Amino acid sequence: METYDAVVIGAGQAGLSASYHLQRRGIPHVVLDADESPGGAWRHRWDSLTMDDVHGIAALPDADAPGTPDGRANQVVPAYFSDYERAHDLPVLRPVRVDRVEERGDLLVVHAGDRSWTTRTLVNATGTWTQPHLPYYPGAADFRGEQLHTVSYPGPEHFAGKRVVVVGGGASAVQLLGEIAPVAADTLWVTRREPVWRTDDFNPDAGRAAVALVEERVRRGLPPASVVSVTGLALREQERAASLLGAYERHPMFSRIEPDGVRLPDGEVWPADVILWATGFRPAVNHLAPLHLRSEHGGIQLDGTTAVADPRVQLVGYGPSASTIGANRAGRVAARGVAAWLARRDTEDVA
Repeated sequence: METYDAVVIGAGQAGLSASYHLQRRGIPHVVLDADESPGGAWRHRWDSLTMDDVHGIAALPDADAPGTPDGRANQVVPAYFSDYERAHDLPVLRPVRVDRVEERGDLLVVHAGDRSWTTRTLVNATGTWTQPHLPYYPGAADFRGEQLHTVSYPGPEHFAGKRVVVVGGGASAVQLLGEIAPVAADTLWVTRREPVWRTDDFNPDAGRAAVALVEERVRRGLPPASVVSVTGLALREQERAASLLGAYERHPMFSRIEPDGVRLPDGEVWPADVILWATGFRPAVNHLAPLHLRSEHGGIQLDGTTAVADPRVQLVGYGPSASTIGANRAGRVAARGVAAWLARRDTEDVA
């Protein structure tokens, strides 16, 4: 069986960046991607999300950024990734859904059903999209309406004339309220904590400071926070109509879910047809469990992109590199980490 110098899991922005930099260094590798075609998580975004909504996508290494600011993100970005894979002849195999990664002496074995790949190092670039976080609240199983997570958001027309509870204090909740409130019969926005609104311009210095805070968490082995959790929220022009309707009047989290609505802390029941959980995602790293990478604090401690518990493993698209800009940089750093490990092993073998 062939032994690769590196296996990359995931062909989103971080995975493609890592593959590009591995290839530039002449490191034999393969990229395993779970989807049927290029695009990563962007293939699954809702139709109403445009490139303008996401403020564009950072350019992949040695490429221009995708254009078409008013195009659908779930079409523009997959086409961009597809062109990039082809232009740079990246070694992507799909569909390959990795089940687990195990240790075999000095090597790692990546399993996907009845197939496996043996490698000296691993670059994990699986992101978060396949791990939506859906918190449990009492009474959820008895709700007679519909419950959705943003991962399966069907578009604003689905909510026309309905009473909708939107749960979550992040950017997705703000954006989806902006789409839903103008067509819904009524909306209720609930969060566990008071949302933090940004009052200043989000300039590059502010962005770097926010990323540094997230980096500090993963350096300490804490579960990663999202970058937006430290940058604050801001309303865009397309959310003005929802704001005028009072959609952004935040309410504290309900105490339980009733069959026909949600019970607020003051005891009032707010009748609801739909609960939309805009409660974010968790890192998709369950397949790495056999490697025991988690720290006592619950996260995977990183030095740059290198797992402290096992320096054969690089994590990209994790924590501060979950954004498209951070993903590019992380891909380059991960390739450097792979090269350093291989050089170290070669030196030890000679000795």
